[in-house]
Amino acid sequence: MKYKFEIHKRLMGLNEYTRINRRSRYEGNEAKQKEQAYIMWCIKEQLGNFKIDRPVIGHFTWVEENKKRDLDNICFAKKFILDALVDIGVLKDDNRKIVTNFTDSFEYADKSKVIVELEEI
Repeated sequence: MKYKFEIHKRLMGLNEYTRINRRSRYEGNEAKQKEQAYIMWCIKEQLGNFKIDRPVIGHFTWVEENKKRDLDNICFAKKFILDALVDIGVLKDDNRKIVTNFTDSFEYADKSKVIVELEEI
C-alpha cells in the first residue's frame, strides 16, 4: 500500500535551521514545532487519520522554485516530516526498523512543495 500527501510550501533548510538555533535554542525549537504543525495539518487534511503498522520506504520529491539551495540543505527537512508522522501517530517510530530506506528526487516549478509517498513493505 502507498500513501501520498503534499506539503504546499518550501520547508526550512538546514542552513536556516542552524542559523535560528545559533541565535537561541528556544527559537530553534519553536521553528521546528511550527514546521511540524504545518506538516501534520497537511497530512490530516489530505489523508485524515491513519496509522501504518508495517515498515515503510519514504519517497520524497522536493519541488523548488529555483536552484539557489544545495540539495542536501533542502532534503534535511525530511527530519521535520518524519518527526511529524511519528508525533501524529501515523508511524510508530522513525527508526531503521520502521523507516527502512528513503529516496530523494528534485524538480523545479513555479511554486515550492514537497511530495511524500510512504510505501509499505
